Amino acid sequence: MTQTPQRTAPIGVFDSGVGGLTVLHELLVGLPQEDFLYLGDSARFPYGDRSAPELRGFARENADILLARGVKLIVVACNSATSAAIDDLPLHVARSGHTVDVIGVVGPESNLAVARTRNGRVGVLATPATIASGAYERAVLAVDPLVRLTSVPCPRLARISQNGAPITEQDVELAREYCAPLREAGVDTVILGCTHYPFVGALLQRLLGPQVTLVTSGTAIVRRVGHALALRDLATPSEVEGRYSFLCTGDAAAFATIGSRFLQLPMGTVDHVALTQEAFA
Repeated sequence: MTQTPQRTAPIGVFDSGVGGLTVLHELLVGLPQEDFLYLGDSARFPYGDRSAPELRGFARENADILLARGVKLIVVACNSATSAAIDDLPLHVARSGHTVDVIGVVGPESNLAVARTRNGRVGVLATPATIASGAYERAVLAVDPLVRLTSVPCPRLARISQNGAPITEQDVELAREYCAPLREAGVDTVILGCTHYPFVGALLQRLLGPQVTLVTSGTAIVRRVGHALALRDLATPSEVEGRYSFLCTGDAAAFATIGSRFLQLPMGTVDHVALTQEAFA
């Protein structure tokens, strides 16, 4: 039986942890009348070192959790999950009997980066899983095949922000190592290909230089979500400020404490949700 979403239903957003709250923040600002339900899969963080089959499985279960709570649209606010599962996930949603659109972060970011580059040289900082998927290369070159793309895998950068600890000199050296290939390539635009990276955006900007434009998931995806809601006639009819709530697969208290810094708004209660045993395989 096909389940048609209601205009008053919330928009579902999921990520591997607190990083996707940078995307949620932009959605809350850009679409203040909408309700949102955010799922942080912190029990399985980080996603960046996982295989593509694992990520597809995680994405399916995360989507099922949100669909069971009646969301009208799903935003995959995780670059690694988007890269591995954005083609599979809409099919899974449809097979489960839902007419719910799925929007990932890679496409909107790539479009914005191509629009902003002045010299045709674009860089990507992302997790190893995202880089290995080739998703950004495909997305960027589909917009403009003449763009020169430099991709740098950053296996440890997401952990700097996820644990909430202060940035150390060792973290600075790590970030400097990741930025070096981009400086050598002369890029003028850099995609932050992980939703955790805006937390260290100021550091990355300092290392890359003021002439480099940073493109983040949050700023790129709000417009895409707005268009999807309008196309499906799913924008909420209310002009009242919307509500937002949170689910977490790991330590809910820790998620709330660290997450408030990413969201830059009150977190409120974070509810824990259990995962199936198979999801950890």
